[in-house]
Amino acid sequence: RPLDGLWQLDIDAIPSFIQDVNTHGRLLLANGQHEVEFPVDKCMNFHADNLSLHENGMRITALAGDKVLYSQTYYSIGGGFIVDEEHFGLTNSEPVNVPYPYKTAADLQRHCQETGLSLSGLMMQNELALHSKEALEQHFARVWEVMRSGIERGITTEGVLPGKLRVPRRAAALRRVLVSQDKTTTDPMAVVDWINMFALAVNEENAAGGRVVTAPTNGACGIVPAVLAYYDKFIREVNANSLARYMLVASAIGSLYKMNASISGAEVGCQGEVGVACSMAAAGLAELLGGSPAQVCIAAEIAMEHNLGLTCDPVAGQVQVPCIERNAIASVKAVNAARMALRRTSEPRVCLDKVIETMYETGKDMNAKYRETSRGGLAMKIVTCD
Repeated sequence: RPLDGLWQLDIDAIPSFIQDVNTHGRLLLANGQHEVEFPVDKCMNFHADNLSLHENGMRITALAGDKVLYSQTYYSIGGGFIVDEEHFGLTNSEPVNVPYPYKTAADLQRHCQETGLSLSGLMMQNELALHSKEALEQHFARVWEVMRSGIERGITTEGVLPGKLRVPRRAAALRRVLVSQDKTTTDPMAVVDWINMFALAVNEENAAGGRVVTAPTNGACGIVPAVLAYYDKFIREVNANSLARYMLVASAIGSLYKMNASISGAEVGCQGEVGVACSMAAAGLAELLGGSPAQVCIAAEIAMEHNLGLTCDPVAGQVQVPCIERNAIASVKAVNAARMALRRTSEPRVCLDKVIETMYETGKDMNAKYRETSRGGLAMKIVTCD
């Protein structure tokens, strides 16, 4: 869980830290006990070519004059997961013993059919083999707390997002409109506005450097919380049980993409970020609405099927345009996918495992211009302010 290492970080201290580094050209290491020179313009070099193992790579070198003291290459493989060159592509060296191991959605459905467990129930049994129930509940509660805090900050913060695009925040203004009309509106589509607001709020916080949950990535961090916030407001108040069920199922679906495809926009485009988040949220909602394991997987499949080919072309290299609005659109799509799955009366022609396989192949075939490089698509059409 990459989240565990970062959520104690003082988010508000980051701007002053960056300013200090830029101003003084130094880095404080070892909890401030050791200082090294770090003139940013000389010490950070961006190369247009790729390293050999993954599209997102960084080589860090420690020098004493011209002498190399240490050098290591790291890859960011999506969702906050960092791996060094030596361990790239390796699985966990220590086997994890769980009662219901799985690699595919078919494995999950087979286990559920054999045991009579729901998908969340099955995943809970796996987690209980590794953690106590109390620890799990505390973790889920903490994740939901961070998600809700992101929504709250987003809907109460005005202004313009940092960066050369100068994108105005929209969630707070939308909230004022919705709250003023909440008791009087007869608009049957008002619920869509609320879902949009939840997603916009979280992604605006991400764009401003606020704390979010990688679900599965920062660029797609608004979808899983927005759909759960929709359930909380319009269906039934979230409690410990429903929270655990939603998180367990969303995590199960996300793990399938991580194991069998990718959650990196640099590797497979935005279908690996927003598409995966949409699939996770759709499955989680289908579970809460009483879906069978098969229906939950159908919801996940529908959500991804209609994100296939989605490009990652952030304007000016910032996770703002089109990313923030795209999270809102995908949140509504996730709700629709869950509802379509629950009301389907015929057998689907496409299964989740095949759509995961297709997503990965599509991403690998995608021109690099459309995989987080900001060299194609909208990124080349929109004029920035600076």
